[in-house]
Amino acid sequence: MDSILLFLAGLNWSSPSWDLFIALFFIVGSLLYGFSLGRDRIIVILVSVYMALAVVGNAPILNQFNLAFNVNDNFVLRISFFLGIFVALFFFMARSALLRTLGENSSGGAWWQVILFSFLQVGLLISITLSFLPIEVQSTFSQYTRDFFLSDYGKSAWLILPIVVMAIGPKAKKSEI
Repeated sequence: MDSILLFLAGLNWSSPSWDLFIALFFIVGSLLYGFSLGRDRIIVILVSVYMALAVVGNAPILNQFNLAFNVNDNFVLRISFFLGIFVALFFFMARSALLRTLGENSSGGAWWQVILFSFLQVGLLISITLSFLPIEVQSTFSQYTRDFFLSDYGKSAWLILPIVVMAIGPKAKKSEI
C-alpha cells in the first residue's frame, strides 16, 4: 500500500505522463466501468478477455498473417487484433447462454463485488495491453507501473486473481434466482 501511495505522490500533475494516464484510467475506469455494467456483465467481459488472449496468442492463422506481413514488429496491430477479437467475442457472448446463465437472477451483485471484479478486469486489460508494447516503450514507464502491470509477478497476478475470485467468490442466493 505504501508503494502505491509513493507512486501517486511521485506523479507530476503539471506535466502528465503515460504513468499518470494509466493510474487515472485504472482508478476511474474501475469505479465508473463497474457500476455502469454490473457484476454479471463484467464476468462475461472477463471471460471474453481470456478467450481473446488465448486466440491472439495461439491461433495459427494470426501467426501466418504476422509472418506474411511482418506484423510482429508493429505493436499497434497486435493490440488491435487483441481488442478487436475481445470486442467481437464480447458481443457474441453477451447474447449467448453464458450471460443468461450468469444473469438469471438479473442481479448486479453487491457493490463490493462490482468494484472488485471491475478492478481486476481493468487491471487485466491494462496488463495485457502494456505487455504487447515493445521493451523500449515499456522501459519508459515508471518502475511502479512496470512492477504493477508488467513484471512476471504483476502479469501473473492479473491473469490469476480474476479466475480465483470468480471461483471462490460468493454465488447468488437461492432466493435471488
